[in-house]
Amino acid sequence: MGLHWAGFRHNLLIEIDKSACQTLTNNNQKHDLGWRNILNQDLLDFSKTESIYCKDVDLVAGGVPCPPFSKAGKQLGKHDERNLFPAALEIVKQANPKAVMLENVPGLLESRFDSYRQEIDNKLLAI
Repeated sequence: MGLHWAGFRHNLLIEIDKSACQTLTNNNQKHDLGWRNILNQDLLDFSKTESIYCKDVDLVAGGVPCPPFSKAGKQLGKHDERNLFPAALEIVKQANPKAVMLENVPGLLESRFDSYRQEIDNKLLAI
């Protein structure tokens, strides 16, 4: 909602959790946000398809799951099956937006993930 209030208009919202999709739908209706496309889908599946949603995009924004990097978890990083940075980067590649905003947890800033952060940066710069 913050991005909407900042002036962005959403082409698509993707969320795997059904309850979270319902919350998005409820917020959309309550605040008349004009969100037309709320997909209850796995980002991994979405990122593997060419999509009409990935055209004329100014901003790709999202929060990929944090457990792979969280201090409360095992910190498996890129080796964790829940790591969705590769899927997010694929969407960025397809959309070729003017800007990208991906958020995670402070644990991603630990030195153990320095090389992975650099890998993500390099992929973003290559797009």
